[in-house]
Amino acid sequence: LLWFGEIPKPTVESGWEKIRDLNFLIYISYSLNNYPKSNSGFLFISRGGYMDKHIKGALLVCLAATMWGFDGIALTPRLFNLHVPFVVFILHLLPLILMSVIFGKEEIKNIRKLDKNDLFFFFCVALFGGSLGTLSIVKALFLVNFKHLTVVTLLQKLQPIFAILLARILLKEKLKKDYLFWGFLALLGGYFLTFEFNVPEVVEGDNLLAASLYSLLAAFSFGSATVFGKRVLKAASFRTALYVRYLMTTCIMFVIVAFTSGFGDFSEATAGNWLIFVIIALTTGSGAILLYYFGLRYITAKVATMCELCFPISSVIFDYLINGNVLSPVQIASAILMIISIIKISRLN
Repeated sequence: LLWFGEIPKPTVESGWEKIRDLNFLIYISYSLNNYPKSNSGFLFISRGGYMDKHIKGALLVCLAATMWGFDGIALTPRLFNLHVPFVVFILHLLPLILMSVIFGKEEIKNIRKLDKNDLFFFFCVALFGGSLGTLSIVKALFLVNFKHLTVVTLLQKLQPIFAILLARILLKEKLKKDYLFWGFLALLGGYFLTFEFNVPEVVEGDNLLAASLYSLLAAFSFGSATVFGKRVLKAASFRTALYVRYLMTTCIMFVIVAFTSGFGDFSEATAGNWLIFVIIALTTGSGAILLYYFGLRYITAKVATMCELCFPISSVIFDYLINGNVLSPVQIASAILMIISIIKISRLN
């Protein structure tokens, strides 16, 4: 507005004061955000007047993981009456349609500029993170009827192991001793957050064993996708990465659905199911991944993986807010330990 035209000066009434000069407010905002020597005292703003990019990246990934936690507690469980492949297929198809309408033509041009090596890594992200990982974790939750989530969550915490090893091999990222220390504390906090001082619960039944195996596959898949996602962002913008991921995942899931459950769930899905699909697709689905990719530009794959531990934290919190399950003192202390560890790891970047 400052660059392209004169700004009118309306009078705005508020409960605190009368603001008579909109020009002045915009000038102050512009100054705080564009002059490095401004002495800003806002939270998370550095001495230069800008939010540190590493902190911003970590916060965005944490926010995305928190949205996924809400999805797992309040949204996805309501789709239990449908087949898992169909659920994953629709959750990628709807955002893909929306993105195609908004900027599909432009992104198709960007895709054509990518070389075969980049497309291979994009395919790996779609295969591991979009298809196998999502299929595995949803299948695991459905098998145990969204009970015994402690087992599923604990096994998902093996994800950093796969991501760290792949980041070392594929991205040549070096491991710092401090990272190993705080990473261990983050995992330790996650363990006590889930189990407290108890031994992991073992429940009789074949479903739990199958769910455990699916959870291990999900941990490996999501950890792999984290590393591959960092690699593809070197060749494309996060918007292109998001579009290609949904495009390839939708194609992969179409084939999987065609050869497994079929498309009969289109007629079986209720109005409530479709409402949940739309909510997930627009918020905790594509919206969360958009935040995730944007944050991943500023932090390493190792840091991103640890920030994703906000998923189990938020799951416990939302479980309390929605279902009334109260956190114990041990769980609260463990959550604090995990958050502090994540902050420390983001600073090590």
